[in-house]
Parts: sequence; C-alpha cells; structure tokens
Amino acid sequence: MSEPSHSAAPHLRHLLTLLADDAPAEALGAVSSAARAAGVPAADLAEVEGAVATALRIRGALRQHRRRELQLTALFDTAGDLAASRDLDDVLKAIVRRARMLLGTDTAYLTLPDEEAGDTYMRVTDGSVSVLFQRLRLELGEGLGGLVAQTASPYATPDYRTDERFRHTDNINAGVLAEGLVAILGVPLLLGSSRGGTGKVIGVLFAADRSPRVFSPDEVALLCSLAAHAAIAIDTARALADTGAALAELAQANAELAEANAAVREHSAAMRRAEAAHDRLTDLVLRGGDVTDVATSVAGLLDSPLTIHDPGGRTLAAVRPDGTACSADAADGEWLAETAEESRAGGRAVHRDGRWICAVLAGQELLASLVLHQRRRLDDSDRRLFERAAVVTGLLLLLRRTVAETENRIRGELISDLLSDAERDPAGLAERGRRLGIDLDRPRLLLVAESGARERLGAAAMRYLFGGDIRGVSAEHAGTVVLLVDHDHGGADDGTGAGPGSGRSPGDVARAAAVQLGHLVQASVTVAAAGPAGGPRELAAAYGEAARCLRAMRVLGRTGEGACVDELGFLGVVLGNAQDVDGFVLATLGPLLRYDERRGTHLVRTLSAYFGAGGSLIRAKDELHVHVNTVVQRLDRIQVLLGRDWNEPARALELQLALRLHLLGGGREG
Repeated sequence: MSEPSHSAAPHLRHLLTLLADDAPAEALGAVSSAARAAGVPAADLAEVEGAVATALRIRGALRQHRRRELQLTALFDTAGDLAASRDLDDVLKAIVRRARMLLGTDTAYLTLPDEEAGDTYMRVTDGSVSVLFQRLRLELGEGLGGLVAQTASPYATPDYRTDERFRHTDNINAGVLAEGLVAILGVPLLLGSSRGGTGKVIGVLFAADRSPRVFSPDEVALLCSLAAHAAIAIDTARALADTGAALAELAQANAELAEANAAVREHSAAMRRAEAAHDRLTDLVLRGGDVTDVATSVAGLLDSPLTIHDPGGRTLAAVRPDGTACSADAADGEWLAETAEESRAGGRAVHRDGRWICAVLAGQELLASLVLHQRRRLDDSDRRLFERAAVVTGLLLLLRRTVAETENRIRGELISDLLSDAERDPAGLAERGRRLGIDLDRPRLLLVAESGARERLGAAAMRYLFGGDIRGVSAEHAGTVVLLVDHDHGGADDGTGAGPGSGRSPGDVARAAAVQLGHLVQASVTVAAAGPAGGPRELAAAYGEAARCLRAMRVLGRTGEGACVDELGFLGVVLGNAQDVDGFVLATLGPLLRYDERRGTHLVRTLSAYFGAGGSLIRAKDELHVHVNTVVQRLDRIQVLLGRDWNEPARALELQLALRLHLLGGGREG
C-alpha cells in the first residue's frame, strides 16, 4: 500500500481506532462517506474505500474467531463441571446449559425414561418459559425424541410442525406450541451395547430454536460429545448409588458377607480409579495436551503399549507404558477397519487377536481407533477406563479439527481470490497471505480435485490436510476443490509411497491424494497436479495447467486417478505450460534414435516413410529405395524396440507427432 496522503491519513487513523474498539460495521462503512463528504481527492478516496473493505473483512474474521473461542470455552467448562461435581442434578444442568450456550439456541433440554411409568419425562430444561412444556411426558416412540431413541442416531428438523418423519401427537404438539419451538436437534445418550450390537439409549439431549434453523454437522457432532459426557455422568451416578446401597446393606449383614463386602469395596475403588483417570485425561485436554499426551497417560495407567490410528489406519501416536515412543505393530488395515466398525456399532471396546480396540467417535463419525496391545483380558474397571480414554480422545480430535477447519476456511478465501484474479493485486495477495501465515512465494504443488460426491469433497479435503503430516490449504473454486501442498514437506504414506514432499513428482502426489480423498469421500476422486510454483502469478498459471489436465483426464476416461500433464503423452505437450517437446520426443522415439546412433541404421527414417505412405509397404520401399523385404525387417525391429502396440491408432498418433516434432527441431531421420 502506498504512503497515504495528508488528506486520507485522518480517515485511515480513525478507521484503525474504530477497528480496535470493535465498532459496528455501519461505523466502519461511514468512514468512506465521511472522506467523500470531506472532499478527499479521488485517488485518496479509493485508498480509503479499500482500507474500509479490508477492515470489514478483518472484523468478520475476528468475530468468527471469538464465536469459536466461546464455543470451545463452553465445552471445556462442561468437562470441568464433570471433573469437579459428583451431584448428578448439577452435572446434568451444567450440560444442558452448556448445550444451549454452545449451539446458541433458545432452549435446551434432556429427557430420561421412567422405567416404572413406561414413558419418558423432562429431566432438565434451560431457557424454557412454558410450564406445560417443562412437565411434558411422552409415550415411548413418540415425536422426534422417540425417533432418536428407536434408531440410536441424531435427528434434526428445521421445522418440527411440518416434519412427517416421526409420529406427532396432540400432547407433544401442544407442548411444542406452548414453548414456541420450531427447529429441534436431538441426539441419543448412549451407554454400553445390547446383544444386537447397538448402544443402549438411556436418554435424549435436545437443542431447539423458536425460528427455522438448519443445524450443521459440526453442531450435531458437538452436541453428541456433550451427550457422551451426560451418559457417563448418569452411568457413574447410578454405579455409585448402587455401590453405596450395597455397602449400606452389607454394613447390616453378618460376618458371612465379609467377602462380598470386600468385593464391593474393590469395585468402588475401581470406580473411583476410573473417575480419577477420566478427570486426569480431561485436565490434560484442558491444558492443551495432544494425542500423544493422551496415549502416554493411558498406556501408563493400563501398563501396556498403546497406539492411536486414524480411520485410514495411519498411526497418530505409539507409546510404551514408560512414555517412550515405540514402533506400531504392522496392523492389517482391513482388520483394523473391521474391528473399529464393530466397536463403533457396539459402543464399547472389543477384544480381538490379543489386542483391545475402541472406536473414537464424534456422533456416528469414526475419528480414530485406540489399540491397546495387551495380551490379557481387561477387568471391568480397566475396560471402562479405556473406553473413557476414547471419549476424551474424540473431544480432543474434534476440537483440533474444528479450529483447523475454521482457519482453513478463512485461508481458502485468499486462495479463491488468488485464482480468480492474480493480476489485480499480487502484492496485496502476498501481504494477505503473510497475515494468515501463508507464504505464497514458497514453492508449492497445486492440486485440483473433482468427484461425483461434490458436496462431501470440500470437507474431505480439510480432513485430508488436518489428519496427517501434510501441510497445506484448500478452497472450493469453480466446481472443484483446489489444494496448495507444501513441496518441501514429507507427507503421509498411503501405501503407494507417494506422499507429498521433496523428490516426489506432481503425478505421484496427485495419485496419493486421489487414493486418500477417495477413501474419505467414499467415492471416486480425480486429481490433477501442477507445479511446484511460488508467487501469485505462478500459482495462478499452475492452476490453469492443472485445470486443463483435469479436463483432459475426463476426456480420456481417467476419472478416479491422479496425474500431471507430463504424464499425458502428446496431450501433455499441448496442455502444459512448460511444453517439454524434447522430453516428449525422447520418451517416444528414444529407443529408435539410440539404435540408429549406435548401429548406423535408418529405423527412424523407415518409420517416417511408412507413416507417410499411409502404411503401404510398396510405397514406403519406393520412398526409401530399398527392397520391400528390407522394409519388413526394419518394421519388425521397430516392433521389438517399441512394443507390439506401436501401430495401434493412439500409439501411432503419438509416434507421428513425435516424428514431426523431431524434424521441426532439426533432427535427422538417419
């Protein structure tokens, strides 16, 4: 930005003051009007208006960050309430209150089943104004809550009154009408598993608005995390109540029950140990610990090596009980996926092949798998501790992903602007990148991806960048997803040995990304790569090359693959920015050129004459002034050197183009 003139400077200083004071958007916009009214010259007025636009974007980004910080603080406070309180009513009230705060809804409430009455009732409400609603009782299977309880899955409705997916009753409709609720999200409180492999639903947690609203997947996942804490609190309270009752009865029993009394005390101690371990893990998350810290703590508590794997099987952490790193067992990816799915469906840890596996979930989404390399069976208390470690790990991964996705969306706006018009203000784009922690001058590979599952590809790209060693940023642009990947940083191994990084070709990186994105999207993903490139103009040019390569792959029927223009043969010469003609000629005619050079033969000239004669041996031998048998012998040698498909239409076209380019470049036919 140029040095502001004296006429623009006061307005710019005033703008900075407003931005620092978190003034409303109207006040920021009024700076342009004030400058215009003050008669600021046109050139300076344009500078003031540009600064106002930048200030409005900064204000929006800061407010978005503050909203995210408030949400994370509320979730941390909930974990703190769980750690500090042993009173079930206090814990449930805190969870419902935090659910309302976290999602910013008008009200939140929690229902529990009444075993004796055979129905469900309102256990806790927050933000409710209707006595009728607060005293509402529902028959099993009725309303949105009944659908959640029956399916053990989250459900959301933007308008409860018009939604026909669940059974409406006059009783529920009257309560919802009295409270004025419209949009409702309900998630199950899951505990343990039944013989069918589905977690037992012990209640439903709701968040609701009095106006239409669509709840995002992240909001559903966060409410599911709160529901998991609520289920743990209810389970712990019930277990402690049962233990206390048993101890009271045993205190009045005779000496013959001493052994049973000791067993109950041991069970109570195990419960307290599991609670203390959960508090310890929660405190670790609150202090900013990472996945390795959680793994180290659990491995020490259970005295066994522990590894954590992402949904693709890649190792996120591997530690021994003493806290030292260890190499993860070469677990079969298919075995791990099947066992994690069994744990996810059952809602608890499973024991297979001498190892304990527990799925780490956010709602129904698999975030990771905990693998305890323990050859013995775990008792109930240790198994409970292991399962709670999975809940804490899920909370940690979800928070990390939420923050990373927010940052990626903000950075993605920069990438979209860069690809739309890099020539408009390259210096300004570079400065925006530096403020966001992106050095646009650093060499990067540019990937362009598309899929039939377009609505899931953007989120998958963020998970691809967030979940591994890969550093980069993604943005949705022109119906595709664009990824900028650091060229000098080693990426995750997907089994092909082609992660991003120095020494990897763009085609290798594209193929690795196609495999991993396809796994995340659960559909075919096509990826084209270009670069490395640095600077706004070079990155925009690389995007153009990758986009052309993607169109060519679509025409060639190479969907679901990864490639760069250098790997598309003569199409690469036509589409590529570098246009490596010599490389194409050498790759296509190299065996013939080397053979002619070593032996003084005329295979290149013979091939040119044969194609020039339209494949006629007679016309070719006249052109070459040799016997027809000589032409046949030379063509046989050409087949040996080039392969049996040398005269197939597609290959013949490449050979003819290479021959023309060879002659145009000053080459001789031999």
